[in-house]
Amino acid sequence: MNSLINHQPKPMLSAVGWRVFTICVLLFCVGAPVMNLVLPATSFFHMSDFAVALIGKIMCYAICALAMDLIWGYTGILSLGHGLFFALGGYIMGMYLMRQIGTDGNYKSELPDFMVFLDWKKFPWQWALSDNFVATLVLIVVVPALLAWIFGYFAFRSRIKGVYFSIITQAMTYAAMLLFFRNETGFGGNNGFTDFKRILGVPIATPEMRMTLFVITAMVLFGFYLLAKWIIHSKLGRVLMAIRDAESRVMFSGYSPMPYKLAIWTLSALMCAVAGALYVPQVGIINPSEMSPAQSIEIAIWTAVGGRGTLIGPIVGAFLVNLAKSWLTVSAPEFWLYFLGALFILVTLFLPQGVVGFVQKHIKKHGGQQ
Repeated sequence: MNSLINHQPKPMLSAVGWRVFTICVLLFCVGAPVMNLVLPATSFFHMSDFAVALIGKIMCYAICALAMDLIWGYTGILSLGHGLFFALGGYIMGMYLMRQIGTDGNYKSELPDFMVFLDWKKFPWQWALSDNFVATLVLIVVVPALLAWIFGYFAFRSRIKGVYFSIITQAMTYAAMLLFFRNETGFGGNNGFTDFKRILGVPIATPEMRMTLFVITAMVLFGFYLLAKWIIHSKLGRVLMAIRDAESRVMFSGYSPMPYKLAIWTLSALMCAVAGALYVPQVGIINPSEMSPAQSIEIAIWTAVGGRGTLIGPIVGAFLVNLAKSWLTVSAPEFWLYFLGALFILVTLFLPQGVVGFVQKHIKKHGGQQ
């Protein structure tokens, strides 16, 4: 444990890593806009609007998987409730987007159509700051982070861990889903929010706005990846991995695991909330189904398939699984859930370190033989 004190921070990325990172940034933030907005649809290199929407959505999922890796892969805490924080961020952004509709709804009222249908006369209290974009951005960060902190404080103080923590987080998410299904909560009930028209007064369905959201999502993903790298290579990261491997020894060494676990848990929830806020304007809908236990389980599957404890693995896993999902739900929709379950079982049995972990092990093995 003395290494926790004497540990010297390592560089976040190697020289090759920085080159690959730069190429990815240029590809997503420069290449994609050119391929979508500049190149004609007849060009082989043209990026369709469908591809923009699909990859933008998957990048939001990749942020969630990265957040899951910090809490599960590096701290050893399996959460089955991160879908709640993703949905909360999405709902807060959705409230702002609903206010942006104005009188363009079916009932020509300042109130959203579902409120008019339910004969509401004014906005409920939870909508108070939803007409302000800056306030919305603040709430996207503060509300999920505060909820995560409160939940984590009592859970970690009670030393709840392992399967018990996973079950409690899943129960919390399920309870929230049932709450949001109710019409009287003011969140659209079963249908949620949809039919968005503008963001910051700019039409949301234009190719330029969709590409802007795409680039912002890419930048946030890259930024969170660098933040996660910095954390893992810092003293905080060393303590987190020590907690994962031997929490009792960490306590005997004079470290209290609770503040470290609480900090990374809250940060992980915040990342999911930001991902949800970026997801909603690109997909065009948010409803309580995003809080279903299955959604949170899928986040864990992306992380496991890609390789937990690698940071890049969960991002790769999110892309692999969701690209397969996009294809299978069209070509063979009745087999998608069977495929997902089989994939998780096969990875657990034969690739416990995930795809990226397997590749890294293979490279090290052959590199050491040379």
